[in-house]
Amino acid sequence: MEKKDKITKALVYTYVIFSILLFVLVLIIPITREKFEYLSSNYPYIMGFIKFALLATAGELIASYIISVNKTVPVKIVWRFIIWGLIGVWISFMMKVFSTAATNMMTSGTLPGGDNNFLRALYTSVLMNTSFGPTFMAVHKMTDKILELSAKKEKITMVNVVTGIDWNAFFGFTILKTVPLFWIPAHTVTFLLPPQYQVMMAAALSVALGVFLSLNSRKKIKEN
Repeated sequence: MEKKDKITKALVYTYVIFSILLFVLVLIIPITREKFEYLSSNYPYIMGFIKFALLATAGELIASYIISVNKTVPVKIVWRFIIWGLIGVWISFMMKVFSTAATNMMTSGTLPGGDNNFLRALYTSVLMNTSFGPTFMAVHKMTDKILELSAKKEKITMVNVVTGIDWNAFFGFTILKTVPLFWIPAHTVTFLLPPQYQVMMAAALSVALGVFLSLNSRKKIKEN
């Protein structure tokens, strides 16, 4: 292994361990947990950026190392960090939108359940994952493809981006399988948590799913 590869590998491991350990320590130490809750409540978009940028990027690095034989780092990793952060801001906003909508609809009687907390979480999850969820995932697919084309010095056009994505797999697996079987149940649990922890839970779930899918992909590669 070349010296550059060893340094890269060490940096990746350090970043992943630091990101995950940071959030674990923040949650288990009372004084840092209080500060975390204060910042999450008062600066939701800044914290949304930080949570997703750190955790989702760590998840992407873990997934890449699991599935890649050569243990390569995803291309344009700095841009991926920034994009994940912006996605965190977007998700922070949309989680509040759908949570408020579900609550108001239950209060007005548009949705049944009254003040049942579990039904509120379930309605919020279903509403978000059947409307915003597919849109967000499609946009993320496209940003990934743009970064790949840029790394290869290829021309970035809408045609190249759209046609370079396997939309059959996207709709057949990501939308029709992961949304009802993973995201809706997982986000139902997420919306049962206090608001200041919901975005971090969403980021952690993206890490967990990415690792799971990578393990499954690696298993299929070995079988073939």
